[in-house]
Amino acid sequence: MALVSATTQNLAAGDRDTSSASGSEFFFNEAQLEQYAQQTLSALALIRHQLQQTEKPFSGILPHELAPALRDIDLEQPLGDSQAALSELAEVYLRDAVWFHHPKYVAHLNCPIVLPSLLAEQVMSAVNSSVDTWDQSAGGTLIEQKVIDWTLQRIGLPAGSDGIFTSGGTQSNLMAMLLARDSWCLRQHPDHLIKQRGLPPEAGKWRIFTSKMSHFSIQKSTAILGLGYDAVIAIDHDDHYRMDAVKLEQAIQQCHQDGLIPIAVVATAGTTDFGSIDPLQAIGDICRHYQLWMHVDAAYGCGLLVSPQHRARLQGIERADSVTVDYHKSFFQTVSCGAFFVRESQHLSHVTVHADYLNPLSAQQEGTPNLVNKSIQTTRRFDALKMWMTLRIMGAQQLGAAFDSVLALAQQTHRLLQAHPAIEVLHAPELTTQVFRYIPRPGLSDETVDEINAQIRKALFRSGNAVVAGTKVNGRQYLKFTLLNPTTCVADMEDVIALITHYGRELSRNAPLNAANQ
Repeated sequence: MALVSATTQNLAAGDRDTSSASGSEFFFNEAQLEQYAQQTLSALALIRHQLQQTEKPFSGILPHELAPALRDIDLEQPLGDSQAALSELAEVYLRDAVWFHHPKYVAHLNCPIVLPSLLAEQVMSAVNSSVDTWDQSAGGTLIEQKVIDWTLQRIGLPAGSDGIFTSGGTQSNLMAMLLARDSWCLRQHPDHLIKQRGLPPEAGKWRIFTSKMSHFSIQKSTAILGLGYDAVIAIDHDDHYRMDAVKLEQAIQQCHQDGLIPIAVVATAGTTDFGSIDPLQAIGDICRHYQLWMHVDAAYGCGLLVSPQHRARLQGIERADSVTVDYHKSFFQTVSCGAFFVRESQHLSHVTVHADYLNPLSAQQEGTPNLVNKSIQTTRRFDALKMWMTLRIMGAQQLGAAFDSVLALAQQTHRLLQAHPAIEVLHAPELTTQVFRYIPRPGLSDETVDEINAQIRKALFRSGNAVVAGTKVNGRQYLKFTLLNPTTCVADMEDVIALITHYGRELSRNAPLNAANQ
């Protein structure tokens, strides 16, 4: 026994002697809990310090100004100390980060985040579950399914529907187009599975219809899926930037006359620029009549699912064959946190591939819930925990009230812009975006006005005092507000508008008059 004990002690001593060389002190386990706690507190202190020092949503730094700070960093030479690494990070990232929680960040579909989501991030990062299979995630699998089922109920999809968490709207829309394509093929050719045999000869004639205002990921998806950009037919919109249902039906009929094959329609519930919601009921009627797959991209408008006041704006979404939801937009979750939902769960089999080491067929027959069977991803983060914690701490009612508050702010901002003598407003907001432009003194060419509005945005960004977006409509340059921060108030928007007009006056002061008007 003495020999065994001595040998054991020598081995242990040897292990301790080599621990530094092997880097084992950097691995999270029960022996490193104190170091983990101190590291967490250090990171928290850094974030606290940065936020207390930050008065603007952005520092205004340009790429060529920040690049030298990273150029001399040698990643082959570790600092070996978390405090030193955090100090460096403050210089090369945090000091110049774009802060979405700031009330004057009103540019893109980036939301401030709720505390329960941050709490979930702490837990999920430490455990590091991968929710592709039961034997990697256990209860995480069931929590994700519970959040999926809750969302399905909010959408109004029937029993037999299902879903899966995704990285966001682009991946969800890709899944929608994949399932629409493969389901159509299987309906027409029961013996032809695309995932086994590839596309059939007539696939070049398949057509998918969507609004001209829809997200670019629809074209991106058809390209990835072998159908090409030409498979997407863009339908014109009405005066409110919603898909024109009459023109949709005319386009479907024209395709039939041209020997083409309509297979799906994508309706958007919250377009990126205008927040417009396509007429879901009318599109649902058309899809049912022509037996087409109906997908609703509600990546932005999904916040209405919990809205106490405005849920009715999504009337008709329950008729969809598939739906995209981005919790990291209108549910105030950290990136990434999205999901894809399908009316009939069996359609998800189009993405199922069995691997003996991961999700053998026997596991499915035994009833083991392996979520990889319905995902195009294998390894997946436990992002559902963020929504779970948010629902358990805040509740859906408070989430909906927060989204309603930014809907109200959008209406108030619209009235401010309408009343301004030097601003042209393009539309009334249906959700929380507002497209507009600064109109300088009379006599300037359209090209000059375009350039002034582009430069207003750049000047604002350079100052860092506010961050706004830009877009083009009918070839002309516009500015855009995207409001997703419940802590932004009317006074903040008045300040942003004042900044826009200040830079607009400065930029137009020396602008040349249109030669035709001189």
